[in-house]
Amino acid sequence: MDDAGALRAELVDQLLGDGVLRDSKWLKAFRAVPRHEFLPRFYRQLHNGDWEHVTAEHPDWLRLVYADRVWVTQFDGDDTVTGGTPTCSSSMPTIMAIMLEALEVHNGQTVLEVGTGTGYNAALLCHAVGSANVTTVDIDPNISQRAREHLHRNGFTPTCVTGDGALGHPGRAPYDRLLATCSVSRIPPAWLEQTRPGGLVVTTLHRPIGAGLVRIVSNGDGTGEGQVLVEDGRFMPMRAHATPPMLAGAGEYERRATTLSLDTVGNAASPFEFFAGIALPEVVGGHNWLAHPDGSWVHHHGSHVDQGGPRRLWDLAEQAIVEWRDLGKPRRHQFGLTVGPDGQFLTLDDLRWPL
Repeated sequence: MDDAGALRAELVDQLLGDGVLRDSKWLKAFRAVPRHEFLPRFYRQLHNGDWEHVTAEHPDWLRLVYADRVWVTQFDGDDTVTGGTPTCSSSMPTIMAIMLEALEVHNGQTVLEVGTGTGYNAALLCHAVGSANVTTVDIDPNISQRAREHLHRNGFTPTCVTGDGALGHPGRAPYDRLLATCSVSRIPPAWLEQTRPGGLVVTTLHRPIGAGLVRIVSNGDGTGEGQVLVEDGRFMPMRAHATPPMLAGAGEYERRATTLSLDTVGNAASPFEFFAGIALPEVVGGHNWLAHPDGSWVHHHGSHVDQGGPRRLWDLAEQAIVEWRDLGKPRRHQFGLTVGPDGQFLTLDDLRWPL
């Protein structure tokens, strides 16, 4: 076995040991598809915040490729820049395996992938269900062209489309499954219109607080019902769904004591974080602050907070954790998702909150 094969086998063993690979079709796909063929170049962030350009000439290139890491391949939608806001990446293999397993795709079923990226995920799909059954779409023509070349070089020939992924690809609809490897703030209706009744849509909700994976059963008419998945997963947003950068405000403010930590509200590892996102829609955060587009803001100082603007966001956060406890401390996988003619909602029993 060559070095790439040995490293690939180690990665698969890790995914197996972590319990994220269960279906034999995905086990075989991860063992067979060479990730390094789809990552000839990428960027890794150094401790000082700078980005290092890693190519096949780098002494650690192959080892890094087969690490269970996400690797950035583009910034600001421009292949020529070497820093900024990541707009394309090769996803963490663990998250890829979780989403592919959640897709519950069977042999002979058709799949639309939204977000071609490097083409590696499309290759895994092709290995599992056959290239003729896979359609993949990306908004960036350069990304789409590169992925097509990588795929063809490795014997995979899915239908590669350049276009707005939010519109799906009606030319090959209906699909049995739709997998979006980018996150969205709301489910694009076209996805559920182009997925046949009973088919599944798997994607990630892009929420500044409380993001996560969801799986929806389509009714075939733009509506559907589903569930938030127990596994957390966060992807860079579809470009139209990205949150603009925001800084916490200043001006007049109120200072008061608090016992609620910012990590409890905004850390993905917190069991409260998903509900916090429901209670604080559109609120974004940093290492010691929260802010809302209406100008409301919080600076958290550990034992006390400063808050200003038209609303008192930290008061809302403290009210939300009381409500969450009264509801029995529900975790993310206890929440449902409905997409209907009256809107899109997260649900918990008889309660619902608009997306």
